[in-house]
Amino acid sequence: MYQLGVERDFIAQHYLIGGDWGAENQLHSHHYRLEVILQGEELDQHGYLVDIVAVEQALDEQVAQYRDHTLNDLPPFRGLNPSLERFARLLCEALCVRLQTPNLRQITVKLWENEIAWASYTLEV
Repeated sequence: MYQLGVERDFIAQHYLIGGDWGAENQLHSHHYRLEVILQGEELDQHGYLVDIVAVEQALDEQVAQYRDHTLNDLPPFRGLNPSLERFARLLCEALCVRLQTPNLRQITVKLWENEIAWASYTLEV
């Protein structure tokens, strides 16, 4: 199976709700690293799984929606805990819509909130 991966990083803020998580309940920033991994069995006539320029554009558009914002204030998180897991799923679903190509079979978003902690979400296309 072929795989293609692209990364971006950005800073966004959030605070956790619905539980007592100490300092995490206060507004704070994370330096996120977003990694998207695309998988498929076949390449197109140009030898591509997915056009990497299209992947980069889709990532840039997604990151722009969250960079330097407070996640809790954005519609997708309104009233919800902006957990790392929820954020990874949201990004994966949005990228899946943007990156529809005949050869793409699976998309995974791996979202790091620091050097040691990450969550991922995978969709079959």
